[in-house]
Amino acid sequence: MNKEHHSYEDRRAYADHSDPVNKLTPEERQKVINTVNEERFASMPPCEIVPALADEGEYIASESTFYRILREEKMQNHRGRSQEPGKQGKPTSYVATAPNQVWTWDITYLRGPVKGFFFYLYLIIDLFSRDIVGWEVWEEESAEHASVLIRRTCLAQGRLTTMPLVLHSDNGSPMKGTTMLETLYALGITPSNSRPRVSNDNPYSESLFKTLKYRPNYQPKGFESLEEAREWCSIFVHWYRYEHHHSGIKFLTPADRHAGKSEEILAKRAKVYESAKAAHPERWNGRDTRNWSNIEEVYLNPDKKYEVTETDGNSQEAKAS
Repeated sequence: MNKEHHSYEDRRAYADHSDPVNKLTPEERQKVINTVNEERFASMPPCEIVPALADEGEYIASESTFYRILREEKMQNHRGRSQEPGKQGKPTSYVATAPNQVWTWDITYLRGPVKGFFFYLYLIIDLFSRDIVGWEVWEEESAEHASVLIRRTCLAQGRLTTMPLVLHSDNGSPMKGTTMLETLYALGITPSNSRPRVSNDNPYSESLFKTLKYRPNYQPKGFESLEEAREWCSIFVHWYRYEHHHSGIKFLTPADRHAGKSEEILAKRAKVYESAKAAHPERWNGRDTRNWSNIEEVYLNPDKKYEVTETDGNSQEAKAS
């Protein structure tokens, strides 16, 4: 039997080391660097920057390419003032399929002019759209202030008492006060509270407060007056609603999703990605473009061990499956 002849010559020196066809040009690479350094993108990660550019009809490179260039340029740091996010999840009984079906609200403190003095931000967000539908800043926590805010928010949203709505909150005294509960019942709103001693049963409000307190221009040393606190919160609310591309809703702005513009914007964004793929198919290497289909359902702390039922105007309990 003839033995197969093996060559042990190192042929790496003769291999083709030319650049791959899908490599960015130097000009495109520099454009990525210039883009992430723009003032408007200074606190945004690539996963937000690329969709925002797509909404403007521009596609430079994929999110992964942005991240790779940032790493190579030693620019890959956590953007913004917050720490790396973690994952949380608890069971719940509610699901929203449209705006104004489930609201979640909470109160957070804002430092005042001296140690030990605080202002209190009352804030209501819509579970489906993540939009801020109501907010106010007061000098104290009270069920009376909360009741006023709930009434104002219902009027602003054009909500009728015949429309089913769940309002979820934690177990703080303003949330469970008699005045607050009477207001909810009068408005046809179903109250929902976090479980006792469970701190993360209201994650959407907690997440928004974290976003607020890690904004670059937040006042960690305190606001000098109630008017200053209200003015800053007004600016934050406008930014959050109209400029913040929220990762939980396919990087749409909460205001656009609340207004029912999701389908239009996501369809346009998908076309931009398809056009970019058609221009440089080698950069996708046979992969599909990013999935920009709309999110139809949003759950409050879903858990696979529980059945989650849609809101029908009555208090629902989570059922173990």
